[in-house]
Amino acid sequence: MQIQKLYTLFQKHPEICTDTRKIVNGSIFFALKGENFNGNIFAEKAIADGCAFAIINEKQFAINDKFILVEDVLQCLQELAKYHREQLIIPVIAITGTNGKTTSKELISAVLSKELNVAATKGNLNNHIGVPLTLLSIKQEDEIAIIEMGANHEGEIAFLCDIAQPNFGVITNIGKAHLEGFGSFEGAIKAKSELYNYIQKNVGTLFVNSEAELLLELANNISKTTYGKNGDCKGDISENTPFISMIFQDKEIRSKLIGDYQFYNIMLAVCIGKHFGVSINNIKPAIENYTPTNNRSQIIKTKNNTLILDAYNANPSSMSAMLYSFSKQNYQNKLCILGDMLEMGKSSLEEHQAIINLAEELKLECIFIGKEFSNVNTTSYNRIDDFTEFLNENPINNKTILLKGSRGIALEKLVDLL
Repeated sequence: MQIQKLYTLFQKHPEICTDTRKIVNGSIFFALKGENFNGNIFAEKAIADGCAFAIINEKQFAINDKFILVEDVLQCLQELAKYHREQLIIPVIAITGTNGKTTSKELISAVLSKELNVAATKGNLNNHIGVPLTLLSIKQEDEIAIIEMGANHEGEIAFLCDIAQPNFGVITNIGKAHLEGFGSFEGAIKAKSELYNYIQKNVGTLFVNSEAELLLELANNISKTTYGKNGDCKGDISENTPFISMIFQDKEIRSKLIGDYQFYNIMLAVCIGKHFGVSINNIKPAIENYTPTNNRSQIIKTKNNTLILDAYNANPSSMSAMLYSFSKQNYQNKLCILGDMLEMGKSSLEEHQAIINLAEELKLECIFIGKEFSNVNTTSYNRIDDFTEFLNENPINNKTILLKGSRGIALEKLVDLL
């Protein structure tokens, strides 16, 4: 089926489903495939449960005209999303980076939503499937879109830009993450720069941290607005105990975010809000009312301890920033429980040793969990289950505890024990 014809069906049935556990009546089901699943098998159930059509790529499942056979379901989804984007005349902001892209996206969305109808990536659906799904969720009444883009190989951001066709771009930062896929830090720089390259080629505009020398260098000769403690849109930190407060245009903005590095995520949202005409009187409450969730810099008070849970992701740059910030706080009885930083490739040993060295330099008491930390520290716990056994016999009390590690380590399992 030609994309134009499928788009006509999509206009009549503008909801997309890829999971039969989340069927929306009258939607179009895309039978995606993965290493351990085949969506074609569930196409009949999708129709039975209320989908109007099912897009499949295995002929034996084409029972009637509600089953639309295509050569590649994922490619069809991506082409449909690109075609839909080409019909839109609204601004599209693409955001990528090693750290902070989801928090920044949510802050930007909160600010813009005060005065505009905003479509934004849900959660962190930021890959070759999530970006098309986000684009296809954009409705006629939406006035602006924020598309988060993730990558762990070169070429991914360029591919996503070709689909989303952003006219505004943000790289929050470039650090040492996914080095296994990028091959090196230089590979990470090249991969993230694909967004800047697209914006330059298509005469768009960037938002760039005024204190990030690498980003400023990469953004040379590209139209941009800068933000931070200097630049076109500038503010300053007024308090960091532990939540970040900042001054912008003589207004104090008191956030619920932890860590002085969050200042730049906030300033990015302020800058974009101002660019699109949102008043400071609306920007201030939007940021102040934003509360992080999903294991991202959450403060949890248990009957025994105060926990700072930041266990959604970890890499050398985010881990270092969090340790520096935690070391500056006036907490009594600090403790860090740090989990492995995954996907470090050949740099893993060096990067985990560097984190141990930094913790010692900052005089932070630390417990390390994971195979990677165990390779460089003999007192580390190889598995989280080993540490939970220790906790059951040796409870920790009256501490302020930072929990930071990669998603795969699942440090949130410790919350009930602490």
